[in-house]
Amino acid sequence: MIKRVLLGLLALVLLLVAVVAANTLRQGSRQIAVPPAPPLAVDEKSVADKLVGAVRFRTISSLTEPEANADEFRKLHAYLEQRFPKVHAALKREVVGGYSLLYTWPGTDPAAKAIALLAHHDVVPIEPGTEGKWTFPPFAGELRDGHVWGRGTWDDKGNLIAQMEAVEMLLASGFKPRQTVYLISGADEEVNGLRGAKPIAALLQSRKVQLDFVIDEGLFISQGLFPGLDKPLAIVGIAQKGYLSATLTASGVAGHSSAPPPPGNTAISRISAALRRLDEQQLPAALKGVAREMFETLAPEMGGFQRVALSNLWLFGPLVQPQLEKSGGTNAMLRTTTALTIVNAGNKDNVIPGQAQAVVNFRIMPGETRETVLAHVRSKVGEGVEVTELPGAIDPTGVAPTSAAPYQMLNRTLRAVFPDVLVSPALYVAGSDSQYFTGLTDNIYRFSPVRVTPQDLPRLHGTDERISTANLAELVRFYHQLLQNASGTASTAAPAP
Repeated sequence: MIKRVLLGLLALVLLLVAVVAANTLRQGSRQIAVPPAPPLAVDEKSVADKLVGAVRFRTISSLTEPEANADEFRKLHAYLEQRFPKVHAALKREVVGGYSLLYTWPGTDPAAKAIALLAHHDVVPIEPGTEGKWTFPPFAGELRDGHVWGRGTWDDKGNLIAQMEAVEMLLASGFKPRQTVYLISGADEEVNGLRGAKPIAALLQSRKVQLDFVIDEGLFISQGLFPGLDKPLAIVGIAQKGYLSATLTASGVAGHSSAPPPPGNTAISRISAALRRLDEQQLPAALKGVAREMFETLAPEMGGFQRVALSNLWLFGPLVQPQLEKSGGTNAMLRTTTALTIVNAGNKDNVIPGQAQAVVNFRIMPGETRETVLAHVRSKVGEGVEVTELPGAIDPTGVAPTSAAPYQMLNRTLRAVFPDVLVSPALYVAGSDSQYFTGLTDNIYRFSPVRVTPQDLPRLHGTDERISTANLAELVRFYHQLLQNASGTASTAAPAP
């Protein structure tokens, strides 16, 4: 009997191994085969020089002061007009919300849905005390060692300059888009886009515009960021997490610190207990949706056990998920995250305050809402703690289907311009101006082909922001090819002289 049981178990194990092996081998590469795009001559030095000039304008946006640095924004507008004469001659330019830009390039087919390329020309300020740590002054716009250095080179003036350069070149070649193309550049993306992208989206809606797709900043071409991959990876954000910050206010017994009340009765103790529960009892993680599609796309490109595990998440999911939760980057793809960001209480060392406040920030997964997150918060904070939603909250976006024609076109463009690059959908865990365009199209992609290594990540909103001139030229080629592919004319379009 025991022998039969053992033989039966062995047979089951062998069967499971066979199923896993067969399923692993059956999961072939999801990368599409595309011929490389024809070589496109880009004047790398000239484009870099245009970005250098754009970086020198201190276009720092402010949430509370709409007119902050107004002269710098106006100077940048004039600079763009000077450096891209064909764009400004052929496209209609509108200034929205004071300093944001909307360009319209009419298409030849009035029935075709329009497309929108988004960027932004405002930048974040320099962290006080770090100015001296920059290799070159942050607004000097230096061109050295094959890079353009300065605030905004990566985020996001590089994209704006590359888009305009691509259109300038297409205009010079006589190209006319089949569908209307909108170039949109916000002046307040870094402070939520309420004066720029939001009213621009509303303006397009009022004009009954329907968009085939939108491409905005977001994810990038990662190099060395994904263990197990030996090729660069273009991760395309097909959904964006929502955003909510909640203020917790606790009241308690106040008085002199020499005679404190029993434990748990002060405002600080109550707010501390609430924060601890929220931090330790977060919303559940799950390996599903966009994250699952991403890992299943990458599985065939990996080797060893990583390929086996990711190709068989039905079996290895319970092992894979805890490992992903250990890293901040991958954990954010699996759950609505909880971040304790502000705590305020007391103003003297021997006085017990009667009130304490804290702010907790949540980045909301698709499938959840602001209401479900607030319900979770209220269930965890306990009695005596009031929960208030701060302004600026927004639900997560929908998920752009990877089966849709615009995504497939974007995929082909990337594979043509970057033959060595893998392409995968992903979840964008930060925020962008594209969140306001969800009423205009289901196909919103948060991606720009900036090459990013682990050493580059701290440069975003940090010290020594830069982009290589070679990569900047690649951005131009990408947008140039994308606009042709969208019009269905890539095979006949010739490089601009």
